[in-house]
Amino acid sequence: MKKDTQAGSDNLRRGKPNRGESAGGLRALSVTLQHAQTQTGIPRALRVLSRANQRSGFDCPGCAWPEPEVRSFAEFCENGAKAILDEATNARVGREFFARHSIAELLNQSEGWLNAQGRITEPMILRPGAGHYEPISYEGAYEIISEQLHALASPHEAAFYTSGRTSNEAAFLYQLFVRSFGTNNLPDCSNLCHESSGVALKESIGIGKGTARLDDFQQADLIFVVGQNPGTNHPRMLSTLREAKLRGATIVCVNPLVELGLVRFAHPQVAEDLLTGGVDISDEFVRVCINGDQAFFRGLSKALLESPQPDAVDRAFIQQYTAGASEFERIVRATTWQEIETKSGITRGRILQIADLVLSSRNIISSWAMGLTQHQNAVATIQELVNFMLLRGNIGRAGAGVCPVRGHSNVQGDRTMGIVPVLAPEFTKALELVCGVAVPSEPGLDTVGTITEMAAGRVRALISLGGHFLSASPDTHFTAEALKKCDLTVQISTKLNRSHLVTGKTAIILPCLGRTERDEGPAESAFVTVENSMGVIHPSAGKLPPVSPHLRSEARIVAQIAAEVLKGEVLTGEALRDRTPSSAWPQVEWSQLGSDYDAIRDIIARVVPGCEGYNHRVRNRGGFEIENGPRERRFTTGSGKAHFFAASLNSIEARPGELLLMTVRSHDQFNTTVYSDEDRYRGMTSRKVILLNVRDLHERGITSGQEVLITSLFEASDGSGESTRTLAGFRALAYDVPRGSAVAYFPEANPLIFVGSYADRSRTPTSKSIRIRVEGSLGHEPGAV
Repeated sequence: MKKDTQAGSDNLRRGKPNRGESAGGLRALSVTLQHAQTQTGIPRALRVLSRANQRSGFDCPGCAWPEPEVRSFAEFCENGAKAILDEATNARVGREFFARHSIAELLNQSEGWLNAQGRITEPMILRPGAGHYEPISYEGAYEIISEQLHALASPHEAAFYTSGRTSNEAAFLYQLFVRSFGTNNLPDCSNLCHESSGVALKESIGIGKGTARLDDFQQADLIFVVGQNPGTNHPRMLSTLREAKLRGATIVCVNPLVELGLVRFAHPQVAEDLLTGGVDISDEFVRVCINGDQAFFRGLSKALLESPQPDAVDRAFIQQYTAGASEFERIVRATTWQEIETKSGITRGRILQIADLVLSSRNIISSWAMGLTQHQNAVATIQELVNFMLLRGNIGRAGAGVCPVRGHSNVQGDRTMGIVPVLAPEFTKALELVCGVAVPSEPGLDTVGTITEMAAGRVRALISLGGHFLSASPDTHFTAEALKKCDLTVQISTKLNRSHLVTGKTAIILPCLGRTERDEGPAESAFVTVENSMGVIHPSAGKLPPVSPHLRSEARIVAQIAAEVLKGEVLTGEALRDRTPSSAWPQVEWSQLGSDYDAIRDIIARVVPGCEGYNHRVRNRGGFEIENGPRERRFTTGSGKAHFFAASLNSIEARPGELLLMTVRSHDQFNTTVYSDEDRYRGMTSRKVILLNVRDLHERGITSGQEVLITSLFEASDGSGESTRTLAGFRALAYDVPRGSAVAYFPEANPLIFVGSYADRSRTPTSKSIRIRVEGSLGHEPGAV
């Protein structure tokens, strides 16, 4: 895309997706081929992409959208291909690179430049006071890690972060090691994204996961796509929506922005789509204001409860399977339409129009992502959506259900394997019985808690199993200063990022195998397993040779760290001592677990609820589905019923002169990894922009394209007053966003999100509702971005 050269140009910012354009299509094919040529070359790209998401291949390290039963040769999307090829790149980062580049020099480089340098090929250490990383053996690194952890006054002075790219085997070993060490400090990337979904669903239906299966989308009459942008964040979902639409389903998008992927999608592997421009996806766009979703779904529930249609509400289902309905109905009826309209940004007439679609549909699916989870009232918002679904019995039957869409390949599997600061009693009992571990009683730290405890000097060591802790976290500058106070930071990684450069006094990089690579350690069990967004656990086996002979798998690294830190302790639980021949597995030392994934899975089968017979079941065609009681209307709450929750319509509201900011991802990025500055689906060629309604620009005397100063505001609940954060160097652009709203890119806008601003009960950072002021920067004229 040609770069904008003047403030008034329409080239940089077209304002909204053009209905003549499509997501996917030939452009997606072209971009994928260009990325392949740059990263790996076409032959290597074909070799790796042909095995992506295949039963005998590897799970894409991108999103967690499930694979269909019938799979194509190219069972991947454009953004998945970018993630795969980025991992399979020919570029390398070894000892020569670190000898050539100091930390000070690398800190002046962009995240994109750091990522483009390639795969890290051997362990490295940054010693106290040094300006360069230097090589170290894995064993030498393990010894230093052990020394540093044993020097702590308490195990609680260490925290152990996990990324959603981690396999089930590595995640289970990691939490077992951490609890054996003596703490529950297990912050996780889920704390930053879907924690609100887990908390809300656990309270409402008894399980912190969705209930919809992939085939339910082919039986649904009406599908709500809420607070999400599948075209960028999980594009394979568009294939599912396309099929549902062609079958006759109605699709309603609820989101402040009109996103191109939900306007029209051309399947790159369907010739007819390439010729015709594809299929229109959404029938209706409901443009709620930022954080207006709770009020919108309250309005739909009010419309159903006040409808004269006899079957508007499924009273039989409510009577048999739910609790709290009477109180919810009382509060809904007492909620005025004026309050609903004001807080949703949607008129009563428009809500009643969508309610008519609901009344004419039997089977309804509601799907959402981080547009719902990253607000102060996120848990209440998701429970409001669940309330709406319960009113017509749309949980626990074919063609219906709730569907939180995780945006990372195994973030849901991490939770299943015990990566959580507070372990469920059933899991705790089994872990202690089978593995001989005394699980610590103190609740552990989540991500926000880890940052604040590091800043206070009470967490002095951070080990990260994947991920980019610094850029993914809120309050970037505060987090950076907190990291610098640590004695030790460890990154188990594939590629270089800023978390390797903003470190504790001692910093260690332990490079690991990628999802695409062949694990040449175990003999017969050289696959790992992952869990998709719909609760199906299946194998993943890389096919490429490792980029370096020095690389080790995540599971092996975790097991060897544990062996060194725990000094070779063996697992000696009751089930190991008193095993029977039919259920036996060898008693193994920590160091051996890292090379025997079947042994890990056998322990998982004894500990993790729903994973009985793990090794056998995961080898079945398609793997196996984790037990999900609500799918059969067995609600695993304390009462045995699904619960209506009647929360007040509370939300963060901008004050006079302020706007509400939400952060988004671009089409050319995967989580914190940014492949280029372009966002072609929104017409952008720069990431340091803030998108505003043209009237909001004019009210502030700002010209589209002008450089601005962005100030975020946060008022602490403890009465300590209001604090601010400021970002300069951004340009304000006119865009089709609701009045009073603003949009900027993640992670560039993360410095504006206060570490203390998080969702009630889930503690997820409020990345989607940040109070800000936007002012024209003095001395800067409007110009190109």
